[in-house]
Amino acid sequence: MTHTFPLRVYYEDTDLGGIVYYANYLKFIERARSEWVREAGVDQRKLMEEDGVGFVVRRVEADYLRPAHFDDALVVRTQLVETGNSKFVLQQDVLRGDIVLFEARVTCVAINRAGRPVRIPEVLRDSATPR
Repeated sequence: MTHTFPLRVYYEDTDLGGIVYYANYLKFIERARSEWVREAGVDQRKLMEEDGVGFVVRRVEADYLRPAHFDDALVVRTQLVETGNSKFVLQQDVLRGDIVLFEARVTCVAINRAGRPVRIPEVLRDSATPR
């Protein structure tokens, strides 16, 4: 399942030179992951409140390839590349048109309220299995 999330670069996302501040790419891909999970049919608030299960990022490997600038129209492309019992790994790329500006491989883990790994909810596992 490949998911796309459009966004616009606002002034607050940039440094003095009008270039996106490096840490903001992590915010961009976080928003896209949240929408990817929502589109897969998972209500994260309900999942935490009723089942005590949430998702945390365990690892991010990131490459900054080219800068994004103030007012750029970008797309975050999210694709599942691996699943396990309690984890899933995503490839997330930020693009301006066809140009990849940022690449990240993100490992997320499903945890309970005590912070212990738990099985990924079936609804996400079923809808997000790599094809």
